[in-house]
Amino acid sequence: MQTFVRIVQAGSLSAAAAQMGTTQPTISRRLQQLERSLGLRLLQRSTHAMKLTEDGERCYERARELLAGWEAFETDLRAASSEVSGSLRVIVPHAFGQKQLIGPLAEFMRRYPGITIEWILHDRGSDFITQGIDCAIQVGETNDPSVVAIKLAEVPRMMVASPALLARYGMPQHARDLSVLPWVAIPTFYRREVLLTHSATGEQCHVAIQPQLSSDSLYALSNAAVEGLGVCLGSSWLMEEHLASGRLVQLLPEWQAAPLPVSIIYPYARFYPARLRHFIDTMRQAMPGSVSGAVSWRRP
Repeated sequence: MQTFVRIVQAGSLSAAAAQMGTTQPTISRRLQQLERSLGLRLLQRSTHAMKLTEDGERCYERARELLAGWEAFETDLRAASSEVSGSLRVIVPHAFGQKQLIGPLAEFMRRYPGITIEWILHDRGSDFITQGIDCAIQVGETNDPSVVAIKLAEVPRMMVASPALLARYGMPQHARDLSVLPWVAIPTFYRREVLLTHSATGEQCHVAIQPQLSSDSLYALSNAAVEGLGVCLGSSWLMEEHLASGRLVQLLPEWQAAPLPVSIIYPYARFYPARLRHFIDTMRQAMPGSVSGAVSWRRP
């Protein structure tokens, strides 16, 4: 099959023989063996020309795919028995990428020192192909059918506000009371409405809000909430630090917003390099601890 592909690419049996360092009779014999094994005529040859048959055209395209897959497979097997090397371009959310994922990243790089990482902080989707991205960690639903999405964990969320804001407006007693408070919002996850569910009764409440500040940065919104600009619905792992210091107060803990899924996504491919597989495995182990509040992580 390799010989057949080389014949087509070289344009003649003699040229293929020269490229492969063998003789034309050997090339011809290999072609005949392939045609006999398939029961098909792949090439039409005359004294001055060579042309693929219809079956030959189909065989050529499929053979190229099979050979490319086999080469990747061989490379991957060799890499598994030697030091993994190469580079990865990874997109991560700003908040996770700056704090929660640095521990897992450091552990990964200590284990695989031959791998270099380009750590790109970005909260929105990117074009994997044009930007040369190997994988991305994404918070929120993944609806792109062109990528593989592996769910790693779920991020619990909580509603918080500053003591100063509550001094002005009072502590809400029911989820519907939240609509009269000022809000800060992440448009990616909530913009004009928040759906809350009572953990004990299952009652649901659609809370209409009018945010005074919107941002795609969780850090910016949590700091804005500390300044008393509004109620913030954000990741529990980040809000807990402000709760412990007294800068923020949790509102109506029995009323909960649905947690957000965290996934690692990457383009479909026939084979994946070992460095990407190792990175995916590291994130699958690290993510549950990262979203629950643990800042550092060590492989068990």
